[in-house]
Amino acid sequence: MNTPASPTRRQFLSRTSTGLGAALLVAQAPGILSVGRAADSGRKINFALAGLGSLSTNQIAPALQKTKHARLAGIITGTPAKAEAWKAKYGIPDKNIYNYDTMVNLKDNPDIDVVYVVTPNGLHKEHTIKAAQAGKHVLCEKPMANTAKDCQAMINACKQARVKLAIGYRCQFTPQHQECIRIAREKEMGAIKIIEAGFGFRIGDPNQWRLRADLAGGGALMDVGVSALQACRYLVGEEPKLVSAIEIKTDPVKFAEVDESLTWQMTFPSGVIAYCSTSYNVNGINRFTAYADQGWFGMDPAYSYSGIKVKTSKGEREFEQVDHFAAEMDDFARCIIENRESRVAGVEGLRDMVVIEGIYKSIKTGRTVKLG
Repeated sequence: MNTPASPTRRQFLSRTSTGLGAALLVAQAPGILSVGRAADSGRKINFALAGLGSLSTNQIAPALQKTKHARLAGIITGTPAKAEAWKAKYGIPDKNIYNYDTMVNLKDNPDIDVVYVVTPNGLHKEHTIKAAQAGKHVLCEKPMANTAKDCQAMINACKQARVKLAIGYRCQFTPQHQECIRIAREKEMGAIKIIEAGFGFRIGDPNQWRLRADLAGGGALMDVGVSALQACRYLVGEEPKLVSAIEIKTDPVKFAEVDESLTWQMTFPSGVIAYCSTSYNVNGINRFTAYADQGWFGMDPAYSYSGIKVKTSKGEREFEQVDHFAAEMDDFARCIIENRESRVAGVEGLRDMVVIEGIYKSIKTGRTVKLG
């Protein structure tokens, strides 16, 4: 676990942003409730958080106090002291408090609709499948899992249980990222030719789980580089067909099990080329820029919790700063209420993981890897 003195990715993001907006972005959404319940504007979808670490404590739980369609109803934790503290702070009843071994009992609790999986990456598969088998919808933090095979198993389990699965790609629910997607789709600047993207930070505590291969699945690429990868995919609207990558490791002790810094290039079917970077050993990488026929557009910073900005060759564009997590959870709640699939359904996490595996394969072999 991270020590208080060592800045985590969550703390770093918060420090590089400017304060959270109170308004929420209303986006597309799905659900499995009856028409009568969907029509009830006062209906809220009950979330249980699985994993009460920094992200849940400092971002997700506070965001649930701002949501319109979601509420914090339960918790799942392996630490009794945390359970007591959260019970007192948020008024969570004993019947809605679980540990990872008792998740099976969720099936008998109609007061919980969704499990938001916020445990280490290597545990996402196990906890997603447990929640699905208990009949609960799942919102799972990114990266979805350690392998594409695990991602597919999660998708299959949710499909079999007839519950919805979404991945925590919070950026897609901000007006800033939505504006960049609009510019790309409408070709306001013409056709995109090249994208440059990157996300990185200097990681702290050398004993934290993010530096363990079994729990993290990888290093900077899995943790934050995936956000840059996602941005390229949703800007282009295609899946990359070729990927090549290199890794640099300046601290082989600290980063013995995971990647420290790497760059990769993706080539898309339409001919768009993306140059990307990520690092666990340098601060300040937090942007993307798309270069098109008639100009450029992008964001810098791009992935912080707030303070993100749209910049273009025609000038900066101002948008309301929203709470990313509140917008994300409200969207998933509406997905459930309205019985529609999320725009960040499980397949999105799987597609990113396929590319990530291609990147790691390219590093290992020293060759360009063909995807698909």
